[in-house]
Amino acid sequence: MKFNIHGKKVEVTEPIKKYIEEKIGKLDKYLSNPEDITAKVVIRIVGRDQIVEVTIPIQKIVLRCEERHEDLYAAIDIVSDKLERQIRKNKTRMQKRVNKSETIGFDLSFEDLKDETEQTIVKRKEIEMKPMSEEEAILQMNLIGHEFFVFKNVDTGDVDVLYQRKDGNYGIIETK
Repeated sequence: MKFNIHGKKVEVTEPIKKYIEEKIGKLDKYLSNPEDITAKVVIRIVGRDQIVEVTIPIQKIVLRCEERHEDLYAAIDIVSDKLERQIRKNKTRMQKRVNKSETIGFDLSFEDLKDETEQTIVKRKEIEMKPMSEEEAILQMNLIGHEFFVFKNVDTGDVDVLYQRKDGNYGIIETK
């Protein structure tokens, strides 16, 4: 796997680069063509926290993980473990896609984790989609106490998803 490593408000030294390449490079064993894949790693500092964000685009799938910790090396370890867990946890779903003759770029010959159970949809919810502004959607989301809210944007007429970010701000996913 190739790496694109850069820092925001932090200098990425050679030992940090080597550590990232060593830890994230362990994921190569799960990839069918790791030499064709470039992992984008961004290191940021916010307050006392070191934030490591890793994005790995693999054909039709994007692996992404972000972790914050006071120790940069601990954050890198946690991100690496989370990415590996994502791959192992979703092996069955990825195999179903492969069986439908879609190539996704994973070598799925590794063993399943025995303690991981397959997740299924356990609840469906129907919602009324009334047009509202972004500010009204934020108010509604806070009133119901959720981390996200689906609404029809009064300005665009599109269905949008409002979500609360880890930093306390809000984000909107707009549909086309």
